[in-house]
Amino acid sequence: MQPESVEILIVGAGPAGSVAAALLRQQGRQVLVIEREEFPRFSIGESLLPQSMEYLEQAGMLQAVVEAGFQFKNGAAFMRDGCYTDFDFRDKHSKGWGTTYQVQRAHFDHILAKEAERFGAEVRYRHEVLDIVLGQDGAPALVTVKKPDGAQYQVHAGFILDASGFGRILPRLLKLEMPSNFPVRGAIFTHVEDGIRGAHFDRNKIRVTVHPRHCNVWFWTIPFAGGRCSQGVVAETSFLEQYQGTPTARLQAIIAEEPSLHALLAHAVWDTPARQITGYSANVDKLWGEGYALLGNAGEFLDPVFSSGVTIAFKSASLAAAALQRQFAGETVDWQADYGAPLRKGVDTFRAFVESWYAGGFQTIIFHQEQRPEIKRMIASILAGYAWDLTNPYVKETPRRLAALEAVCAG
Repeated sequence: MQPESVEILIVGAGPAGSVAAALLRQQGRQVLVIEREEFPRFSIGESLLPQSMEYLEQAGMLQAVVEAGFQFKNGAAFMRDGCYTDFDFRDKHSKGWGTTYQVQRAHFDHILAKEAERFGAEVRYRHEVLDIVLGQDGAPALVTVKKPDGAQYQVHAGFILDASGFGRILPRLLKLEMPSNFPVRGAIFTHVEDGIRGAHFDRNKIRVTVHPRHCNVWFWTIPFAGGRCSQGVVAETSFLEQYQGTPTARLQAIIAEEPSLHALLAHAVWDTPARQITGYSANVDKLWGEGYALLGNAGEFLDPVFSSGVTIAFKSASLAAAALQRQFAGETVDWQADYGAPLRKGVDTFRAFVESWYAGGFQTIIFHQEQRPEIKRMIASILAGYAWDLTNPYVKETPRRLAALEAVCAG
């Protein structure tokens, strides 16, 4: 059979792929999305950041998300050794959305994929990309795909957006992967009927709790609508391997070491077996090449501590769609200047805060008793996802500003 042809092929129908597909369909482009799984399917990473709402609005998906009934979110709360602090994302330095949602990703991702289809993108579920041979000198790539019944077919694609997430199709095929500079960490997580009672717990905020003896071990508690939550722990694998039993038993044993979280979940019903992932941090030596670009987690994933993954995915989709619009209009596009560099800028801002969190410096900042309101608003902006706002000194000069603030709070 002759290969079929498509202007743009997107690998993966997750948040990056679906938003990119909708944006490109609004430009009138022909879009084919190849998705290995059947939707809805489980995915971790349920706490969105307000910056992501801008991209949902841009993609024409906002109404569908707003009407889905997800848990409202307006900030982030932190607990350490009985000390509580929080950030209200509506009180921030950057302009833009200050609220968002906490979502069950199976439902959320399915909504986005259906919205991409509504805009005219073709999504083929349970189809798997087996091989990609990039074209030379503007020739289309040749993509080999396997159908659910095992039969194979080929597609000529004028441009490929890899939104395959942790599948990382192009990084593996093109040997673009680089070791992350982060230690190998793992997460054990599940969804529970949380049984949290009383007004002392703010369901409108994600709660991050630090382990009482290890500042580089932390727990997430992400409330959902309907009395359920996502609960997990993140630590280096050497720490997690100390605990025996099923993933659920190990997660419960680690939670038992933190009194406030253990009390918070005293009435929880552990009705879903826990899962574990390890070595999730990833990096690549470049985010684009002739005929392709890497979106979201297919390019780089830092760490779940500040819930930046979906926001970075949306940002990459928006930047790539804008570059492709110019390219299809006949303009010469500098993909490094227009895509790679600006995407990396925000990722590097998040990276500096992640590194400071695990080293303990950022924890010293947020739990400091005398916080200056204007600085707190700047930090709130970054925690809300506005890691590309260069009017914020903590974005423009992240390492220097962060190091100086750490020193002040520690002294």
